[in-house]
Amino acid sequence: MKKLLTLFAVFCFGFSAMAQTEIQDGKSLIEAYISPLGNSLGTALNNGWYNTAKPHHLGGFDFTITANLVLVLADAKTFNIGESNGNTFSGGDTPTILGNKSSGPATFNGNDFDMPDGFNIPMLPVPMLQAGIGLIKNTEIDIRFMPEIEMKGVSTGLFGIGVKHDILQWLPIVDKIPIDVSFQAGYTKLSSQIMLEYDVNGVKETAEATLDVRATTFNLLLSKKIAMFTAYAGLGYNSTKTTFNVDGTYNIAGMDFDVEELTKFEFESNNNLRANIGFRFQIAVLAIQANYTFSEYPVATVGLGISIR
Repeated sequence: MKKLLTLFAVFCFGFSAMAQTEIQDGKSLIEAYISPLGNSLGTALNNGWYNTAKPHHLGGFDFTITANLVLVLADAKTFNIGESNGNTFSGGDTPTILGNKSSGPATFNGNDFDMPDGFNIPMLPVPMLQAGIGLIKNTEIDIRFMPEIEMKGVSTGLFGIGVKHDILQWLPIVDKIPIDVSFQAGYTKLSSQIMLEYDVNGVKETAEATLDVRATTFNLLLSKKIAMFTAYAGLGYNSTKTTFNVDGTYNIAGMDFDVEELTKFEFESNNNLRANIGFRFQIAVLAIQANYTFSEYPVATVGLGISIR
């Protein structure tokens, strides 16, 4: 992460001489490095919303502990420096923030520098708590959250809200078939604060970075219950929006640079389709669930909770 701040320093130092297109190229380079993290987190946030297509009856509820495990594929671990921007920065393949710890060299205005290393992350776990309650007209409202957790200079928390609605009730005759079909939608926001250390001209400094990921999903669900076992499947759409910002004033070569605007990034939305299969096994009020999501960033989900339909 020190090299990431050094990369910001490169932008700050050349800011007065950089054209708008060069600034945009710099932002595109950093986006290529960081965006796989936001996209993978967003995919995780769009999972774990359901373990059946059948909404709770009025007054029914559940409380579930869920863990979404994102599998980081090879395509998300590297990017090409030259292809990630216009012609301001040149270079070959280099790791993303999720890639390995062997960074690649880049060139800016004839000056060589090393890109940031990756953190060599093969998978990314995202735990959360979720509660749902049944309302009228076979409608269920779900709330999810993760209390703020602090670890090694990183503070993270999340909150989300979702809805599930039975659509067969509105279709005459079809509502008698022995399956459940619902529409589900959910929105989750994850907010993180990260304390970064960097070294410029031999002086150690710190900076505070924020990473916000907003994830939205829409799904058509199908499920069938047989005794204590429920099999379910979903087909839907994911959308992820990531914002990354580093605040502060940096002293480089004896000059102070306020880089708040230069290092405030709103990455392009990552939109893709998803397919999901899974099962739930319920003994009395105890429910165990597991599913797998096929998408750009595959996700395995497990959960344990209490459910009263």
